[in-house]
Amino acid sequence: MNIPSIIERKRDGKTLTEPEIKSLIDGFTTGDIPDYQMSALAMAIYFNGMDRDETTSLTRAMLASGDTLSHPNKGSRSVVDKHSTGGIGDKVSLILAPLLACDSELIIPMISGRGLGITGGTLDKLESIPGFNVNLSKKQALAQIDAIGVVMMGQTTDIAPADRKLYALRDVTATVASQSLIVASIMSKKLAESLDKLVLDVKFGSGAFMQTLADAHSLGESMQDVGEMMGVRTQVVYNPMNEPLGHTVGNALEVTEAIAALRGEGPEDLVNITLDLALQVSRKKRDQLNGWLTDGSAYQKFLEIVESQGACPEDIERFSDLHAPKVSKDLHSPASGEILSINAATAGKVSLQLGAGRTRAEDTIDFSVGLSNIRKIGENINAGDPLLTIHASDNDSANAAGEELLSAIRIE
Repeated sequence: MNIPSIIERKRDGKTLTEPEIKSLIDGFTTGDIPDYQMSALAMAIYFNGMDRDETTSLTRAMLASGDTLSHPNKGSRSVVDKHSTGGIGDKVSLILAPLLACDSELIIPMISGRGLGITGGTLDKLESIPGFNVNLSKKQALAQIDAIGVVMMGQTTDIAPADRKLYALRDVTATVASQSLIVASIMSKKLAESLDKLVLDVKFGSGAFMQTLADAHSLGESMQDVGEMMGVRTQVVYNPMNEPLGHTVGNALEVTEAIAALRGEGPEDLVNITLDLALQVSRKKRDQLNGWLTDGSAYQKFLEIVESQGACPEDIERFSDLHAPKVSKDLHSPASGEILSINAATAGKVSLQLGAGRTRAEDTIDFSVGLSNIRKIGENINAGDPLLTIHASDNDSANAAGEELLSAIRIE
């Protein structure tokens, strides 16, 4: 197969066949097709897209590139999961997985990813917990599911390896926002979990890959089509992302906020989205689900996950002390009035620049940096009051972050 000619055809907006797509993915997975050619193809797909058949073929090929989880001991329980298309301050998975695991009718084999672009990744947040192992084998994952009903892990070398490789390339080649690549990435991982039900949290707005509700619907419907075609009941919930979710952005800061939510002390917007998603895959009522947050059941389940995956539950009790930043500075409001907007994309970009994400695949994340105590749109504030707190590795980066953030916040 002539790889440059296939790249050329997609560059020119033509349709690729299922055998061609399968051969490309097979070759990329084995290393016969180098990263630079797959990067070129990803860029061609970014500009010209893929139709429904191409997207489905890409998802199937990526799913078939590896193994799948099976659940021979599930009995009458439903295997469920959730995926978010990415947002700023989106730590929902950290709360939702242990919350759903409180439901004895459910199994939650949550396979997550790392940060992409300005959005954070669940695995990076989990790895801010000392000793937390997200790199479980299939055998380890299934044993944990049998023991406690839930696992939170990354892709193994056996599960959707093509997606794992392509995921890393997309992050550093400016092709993250391609709808077809997003659909294939999400659905290949999720279908590898052998799910019965899947809920998709599709974000739209300044801090999301999909800027408009119309674009979000296009993405959501495409993922739902693939899921339903593969025999998985797939629901979509659309959520705006025009300000950070909750009050924090940054790995350890978001884990701290998720811990508070698991103890029934989470911010309203974060808790509501978590419950909205849970209702799509659980038969329990909202009051029962919220009760598991307020009575500590979800928190205890989270501690079980932490211990099962190699970390120390006692560290969770003092988690906010584990990643103290070198510099912590409040950003003060320049005026009095109502907060009319807080650009989520800028908050994500600043957090990335502080070191909370990656601009290259080999970059090391600083778990301690980010933003906390972020005020919400609609709040009234007086001049000189803190708008948020910047956590940084040095004064220069904190000051630069403050200048950029002030330009992204509108107060009248």
